Parts: sequence; C-alpha cells; structure tokens
Amino acid sequence: MIKKEPARENRAFLEMLKAAREWLAGRDPAQIAKRAGIAYNEKSKEFSLGSLGTELRVRYPDYETEPYVNEWQQLVILHYMKLADGTPLNGQWMTMGEIKDGLIRGGDFDRRCENVIRTRLSRIPEEELKEKCRAIGGQVTESNADFTVRFDFLPRYPLLLKLWFADEEFPASGKLLLDTSADHYLMIEDAVTVGQIIMEKLAGVF
Repeated sequence: MIKKEPARENRAFLEMLKAAREWLAGRDPAQIAKRAGIAYNEKSKEFSLGSLGTELRVRYPDYETEPYVNEWQQLVILHYMKLADGTPLNGQWMTMGEIKDGLIRGGDFDRRCENVIRTRLSRIPEEELKEKCRAIGGQVTESNADFTVRFDFLPRYPLLLKLWFADEEFPASGKLLLDTSADHYLMIEDAVTVGQIIMEKLAGVF
C-alpha cells in the first residue's frame, strides 16, 4: 500500500499539505501555471490540469482539488506546482534510483516495482492490461520492449512502463521510468509516491 494509514489521519501528511498550500498561496498563480505547464483562469480563480486521465481543477488561493482524487496524489500535485521550473522534457528516461538523492529510496522502489511487474502485470492478458493502462490515461506506444505505455502523471511529468513478457529463455521483466527532467518537478519522495500510485492502480497492491 502507499501508506499504512488514511492520509487524513496522518499528522505528517496534514503538515505537508498545510505547508504546500501556504507556500503556494503567496505566489503569483500565473507564474506557477507557466512553469508547471498548466492553465490558470483568472476569472474563475482556478488552475486546470490532467493527471492519470482525470481532468482536475485546483482552486486559488486555498488549493483545494476537484474532483476528488487520492489525497497523496493531491499532495504531489501541489509539490509539483511548487517546484516546477519550466524545464522542457528531453525524451530520455531514467530509473527512480538515478534521480538526484534517489540511490537508496529510489533503488528500493525500482526493485519492488520490477517484482510487481514480473509477478503480477506480466500475467495479465495483454488486451486486459492495455485496458487497465488506458483507464488511467496510459498511451500504448512502441519501444524495444514487448509492451510499453506512457503515463502523463502531470503535464511535464511523464512515466514510461516497459514490460518484456516471459518466453522459453527468459522470465518476465520490466521497469517504470521517468524523463530525466524529473528532478526539476518533484523530489525523490514524491517521485516514489507517483510510482506507487500508478502500480497500485494497475496491480491492486504494491
């Protein structure tokens, strides 16, 4: 699971949510929108953005999110809006362990993620897996893997799921990758949360 207790009962979560909202409330919303690659409507005082196939609105200046999505996902969105610096995507990919300061936590995520892909996702019939991916905004694409899907968690925060199915010579394997610009938008703790959210939606557990 992403967390052992509901987010709203987690004091650390509440403190992080409060801090993010307070920081953002004091900043220029138009500048936030520009750096994050999202829209801001001055008349309605709302940001609009897509996340995993859902169109969201974030009110200014209280930064409440509508419609409801996972609370940890809401927190990641606020951190993205806070940290985004407008760096373009470069189309090159890296593992969580390659993120700045991600050697330990990111490396642990990579190992657990590869295990879930091998033992769970690879056993789902391909068409069913495609439907699961598309249900959360995934776009099936081509690569050197047997099965590749791109997820746009946020406008400038894509992830790439690559899966090689088992054959007579090799067991199934796979990875969840980030664009190498990811450090400009989220820190390692949030990056891992993003990966956990995606894998839980696809596999049911992580």
